[in-house]
Amino acid sequence: MDRLGPFEPRPRLAAAVSGGADSMALVLLARHWAASRGGTVLALTVDHGLRPEARAEAALTLDRLAARGIAGRMLTATGLIHGPSLAERAREARYGLLLKACVTAAIPHLLLGHHRADQGETVMLRALSASGARGLSGMAALVETRFTRLLRPLLDAPPAWLRTFLMEQGMAWVEDPSNRDQTARRARLRALRADADGTGDGTAAVAAAARAAGLGRAAEDARIAAILAERVTFRPEGYALLTPGPIAPAALAALLRTIAGSAHAPPLDRTAALARDPRPATLWGTRIMAAGRWGPGWLVMRETRAMADAVAARPGAVWDGRFRLRAAPEGDITEPGATFGPLGADAARFRDRRGPPAAIAHGLPAVRRDGRVIAVPHMGFGDTRWAVLFDPRNPAACAPFVPG
Repeated sequence: MDRLGPFEPRPRLAAAVSGGADSMALVLLARHWAASRGGTVLALTVDHGLRPEARAEAALTLDRLAARGIAGRMLTATGLIHGPSLAERAREARYGLLLKACVTAAIPHLLLGHHRADQGETVMLRALSASGARGLSGMAALVETRFTRLLRPLLDAPPAWLRTFLMEQGMAWVEDPSNRDQTARRARLRALRADADGTGDGTAAVAAAARAAGLGRAAEDARIAAILAERVTFRPEGYALLTPGPIAPAALAALLRTIAGSAHAPPLDRTAALARDPRPATLWGTRIMAAGRWGPGWLVMRETRAMADAVAARPGAVWDGRFRLRAAPEGDITEPGATFGPLGADAARFRDRRGPPAAIAHGLPAVRRDGRVIAVPHMGFGDTRWAVLFDPRNPAACAPFVPG
């Protein structure tokens, strides 16, 4: 934990606890670490609703922790059904519930119980999928999200150590049969790896390789951040100004990901030629054009035809993975039936107002009621309580990768 700091005085932690051995060991260790600093830990258990016995197991887990003086909360996923990509859908639902619970409880740190064997399996799965060097660095020990830090303090701990610790503590755990389901690729790989304890030389070697790759990834992250800080100016209207000259393909990819509001950056082979010789282009849902009277270099903006449809206008609504309505200091505003989406052709009505370049104006977020524009916050039009933040799904640069 110490290398994942710094932490505030009396740290408040949450731990994702499935009831299995790994997460039970995690929450006991976390409670000890937090208590020694005057802090607390909250156990969060998710019932995915996919196995009839899962809810009873979650309740049993919370009872076991309560007997040790550890507070817990059960979270329930809805709408999950068996079918394609079940593991991915369940993971997204689980993380969504966990992160929301942390925000609601004002807890900044969410601990996850991934260990050395999990790390080895992740790296091998990515290798089998022809992942690049970034993917082969495995899971990060620290991930900064918008509101919560994800911490994996046990990434170098073999699972056998964790089970030994639980037995020494007299703490029972549950075994999830889905971990042995041979229809899942990870479970098949785990069986072939034949190292349930996670103490074998092969598992240790893969973990060490991931750690070395992670150090390289951390250095690359820092390099990209430095390039972007020197070359790019981001604007609250959702576009950026890029100074003239070639730029590292990885830095350009990170920039395009942010302007597009995308979950992923474009592959480097898609950005390499454009990075060597910046020019007018459309790529990855973005448009690049000469800055003209706005200065030397290039405007990087969202491509109009790639924008998402409007969404219901309510506090916290996110449109196009880039803009978020927030509550203004004066309080929320409610307009039944109002929508939040692109200004589009209505931008022509605002040509005389101070604002961004005309090419940007089409993509500005606007609020409409009955098809009529009632607010364009970035142009100072409409009720000031319609407050909008440029809040892209991923930042162009964030905390460097922390290896396991």
